[in-house]
Amino acid sequence: MKLTWPLRILGGLVALCIITLAVLWFAPSGDYILLPDTAQPVEPLITVGGHHTRTHDKGKIYFLAVLVRKARLLEDLFPGIRSGATLVPASELQSPGVNQRGQHAIDAREMVRSQDVAAAVALKAAGYPVRISTTGARIAAVDPSSPASDHLRETNVIVSVNGGAVRTPGELHSRMAAVHPGQKVRLGIRTPSGLKTVDVPTFASRQDKTHALIGILVDQAGSVHLPFPVKINPGAVVGPSAGLAFALEIMEKVGRNVDRGRKIAATGELELNGAVLPIGGVKQKTIEARNAGADLMLVPAGDNEAAAARKYAGNMRVVAVDSFQQALHALTTLPETS
Repeated sequence: MKLTWPLRILGGLVALCIITLAVLWFAPSGDYILLPDTAQPVEPLITVGGHHTRTHDKGKIYFLAVLVRKARLLEDLFPGIRSGATLVPASELQSPGVNQRGQHAIDAREMVRSQDVAAAVALKAAGYPVRISTTGARIAAVDPSSPASDHLRETNVIVSVNGGAVRTPGELHSRMAAVHPGQKVRLGIRTPSGLKTVDVPTFASRQDKTHALIGILVDQAGSVHLPFPVKINPGAVVGPSAGLAFALEIMEKVGRNVDRGRKIAATGELELNGAVLPIGGVKQKTIEARNAGADLMLVPAGDNEAAAARKYAGNMRVVAVDSFQQALHALTTLPETS
C-alpha cells in the first residue's frame, strides 16, 4: 500500500502533464512563427524566350523563402523548441486593416510584380532594349482605421510628397523619412479623375516611434516592355523578396556568368530602377542559405540586414547591396572556380 498511492499520484501527474502539453501544442496563440524553409535553385523556375539559355551550369543561384504559420501556445512559452524560429505578432506580418486572406492576395500580387521587375532590371543590365516607365507609388491597401482612409483609395498613385517628386516606392519611403509622426504630409496623387493634392495626418510606427506612417501599402506604378518573353514559375511562394535572385538567374540565362561557378543565395525586393529594398525573415533565410552550402549570400543594405545575417551565417560570406548593379559588381570580384 505504501507504494500504491505514490505510484497513483505519479501516474496522475504524468497524465496531467501529457494533457497539458497536448493542449499547449494544439491550441493556437495570438502570434505567428517564422521558420527556415529550404533554399531553392532558381534555374528550373525561369524560362527566357529567344533561344536564350544558361551556359554556365557549375554554379547555382538560390532564392530564399520563409515558412510562416500561426504559433502554438507551447511555442509561445518555449520558443527555443523550434530551431531558427522567430515569434512575431500578426501586426508585423499583415498590413494595417488587412486580414490574413487579404494579405495573402497582396503578397501574391507583389510576387507577380517582382517577376516583371526582375526581368526588366536584368535584361536592361545585360544590354537589351527594355522600356521602363516608373510613374509613382500605387496604393495597394489602405488601413480603414487610419486618417488616410478619408483621403486615399486603392489604385490611387502617389506622385509627390511635400512637393518632392515620387516615382518609386523607395522614393516615397525616403521622402517620408523627413516627416515627423503627428505631422500632416501633403501628397500629390493621381486618381481616375485626374491629379489632386491632399493633406494626410501621420502617426508613429509601433516598431519605431520616430518613424511616421500614413497607413497604406504601396507598390510600383508604371509599365515594362521586354524584347522577348520571360516566364517565372515560383510555385506557392508569394511576396517580392525573390526579385534579386530572379534577376541574377535571368542574367545567367542570357549568357552572363554572374555566379562564377559558385553557390549564391540572394534575397531582396527589386525596384524598376535597380534599387534593392529591405525584406523580412533575415534570420531564417540566412540559416537556409547556410544549410544549402552557399558560398555567398546577398542581402539588402537597409535596416541592418547584413549585421543580422552575419549572426547566423557561420563561414558563409554575407554581402550587403543597395542595387542590382552593386550585386553584379560584388559577384564579378569573386574568383572564378575551375
